[in-house]
Amino acid sequence: MKRAVLAALVAAAPTFAAAETELSFYLGIQESPHSQVDGTDPGNGVDPNLDFTAGWDGLSFEMPPYYGVRATFWRTDTFGWGAEITHTKVYGDAATLTDNGFTRFELTDGLNIITLNAMRRWPNQWGNVTPYVGGGLGIAVPHVDIESAGGKTFGYQLTGPAVRWTAGASYDLNDQWAVFGEYQGTYSMNQIDLDSGGSLETDIITNALNLGVSFSF
Repeated sequence: MKRAVLAALVAAAPTFAAAETELSFYLGIQESPHSQVDGTDPGNGVDPNLDFTAGWDGLSFEMPPYYGVRATFWRTDTFGWGAEITHTKVYGDAATLTDNGFTRFELTDGLNIITLNAMRRWPNQWGNVTPYVGGGLGIAVPHVDIESAGGKTFGYQLTGPAVRWTAGASYDLNDQWAVFGEYQGTYSMNQIDLDSGGSLETDIITNALNLGVSFSF
C-alpha cells in the first residue's frame, strides 16, 4: 500500500499546472504523548472492557524506520499545495502491555498519515534560506499489530481522519537541490477493528524533528 501511494505521488506530479514541482524526502526523530484507549477486547485476560491510558514509544530508527515523502506543487513563488505520506510509529510501552493484557500493542509499519497539504514559503528570506509553514487534512492508514489472549490483529486498516502541521526552513544547494530541517506534528483519530470481535478507539498525536533533502523541477 505504501509503495502504491508513493508511486502515485510521483506519477501525479506532471499532471499539475505548477510553476515548480518539489519532491521532499526526510528522516527524523518522532515521539508521541500518551493517549486514552477505549473499546472492547473479548477474551482479554485482564479486562475485556478497554479503558486505559496508553504510553507510546516512537523508536524512530528501529526497523521499519520513521520517514516521510512530500510532493509540493508551487503555484506561485510563495504558495503551493500537494500531498504527503509519513510513516510514523507508536509502540505501546511495557506498562501498557502488562497492565492491560497485551503481548503486542503497536502501529509500527506504521501509523501512516496521508494528507493533502497547503504550503506557504518566503523564498530566500535570509540568503539561501527559505522558511516555510504548512498544514494538511487526510487519513490514517496504520498497520495494526495488536495481540492479547483474545486474539491477534495484524494488517492495514483505514482508521479515521488525520491532520498535519509543519514549520521549517530549507537551504538551497543549487537551482534544483536543497536540504531542510523542520518540526512536524500530526493528529489522527483511530477506530481499530480487532480480530477478537472487539474494537478500540484512540486519538494519537505525533511530534517529530525532520531532516531531509528536496529536488525541484
